[in-house]
Amino acid sequence: MCLETSVGPLKMKNPLMLASGVLDMTRGSMERFREAGAIVTKSVGMGERKGYGNPSVVELEHGLLNAMGLPNPGVDEYLKEIEGIDVQKIVGSIFGKDEHEFARVAKKIEVAVDAIEMNMSCPHAGSYGAGFPTDKISDAVSAVKESVNIPVFVKLGMENIGRRARAAEEGGADAIVAINTVRAMSIDIETAVPILSNKVGGYSGPAIKPIGVRCVYELSEEVDIPIIGVGGITTAEDVIEYMMAGASAVQIGTGVYYRGEKIFEEISKELREWLEAHEYGRIKDVIGAARA
Repeated sequence: MCLETSVGPLKMKNPLMLASGVLDMTRGSMERFREAGAIVTKSVGMGERKGYGNPSVVELEHGLLNAMGLPNPGVDEYLKEIEGIDVQKIVGSIFGKDEHEFARVAKKIEVAVDAIEMNMSCPHAGSYGAGFPTDKISDAVSAVKESVNIPVFVKLGMENIGRRARAAEEGGADAIVAINTVRAMSIDIETAVPILSNKVGGYSGPAIKPIGVRCVYELSEEVDIPIIGVGGITTAEDVIEYMMAGASAVQIGTGVYYRGEKIFEEISKELREWLEAHEYGRIKDVIGAARA
């Protein structure tokens, strides 16, 4: 059973990618996931960013709530960390306050990665991430495309995703990544205080999978570029569902918390078994099956 897939020009041995923000701060931690088709780095910007204070992560009934605040050492320092990394494919996640900053970061990190992922989806980082203006997305993507010679993906949150995806496509994006965590919060009723230090964070895990699947399904009608599905994936069946909705590949983040470091190896095995049992020869044959 063939698990090979491609997202625009990026070819992968399987459709499973480690999502940004999960054990991807160091080269050593990323190399523990060599069974993934690709690794997405921590989101990095031009300079160091410390992020929010603790508590920054809390486990809830159906997922994880976090507000990290895009902590990173800055692109120049991070390049030293990922130099010579031994993984199949690596995608550099970047953020910026405007088109010029996005382009500068992209140009710097291009030397060490196989593709760029523009983070326009973090739900709790102010003017960065999901706060990046929709009417500026096309220009920002175009600026990054002009500055690099590798594929450029745009990661979007669920809010206003159709319009934002069309803007990314107009700017020349090679793929859309959907979705990021969902803006949420939790309150300690004994103290009447929000649990996270930032008060509001992003919710991930099984609870948001139906939202992610819906977004991928709708986006597959609205844009003509590939889609990478993200949100609540912990099993091979979850992967198949996203791909039937129209995703060419998927990213796994919180699933690592639930299933451990071998999740990519285990889901790859489960995918082959599912394909054989359902008489599919290739994972690519599943893409968009629910749209037929």
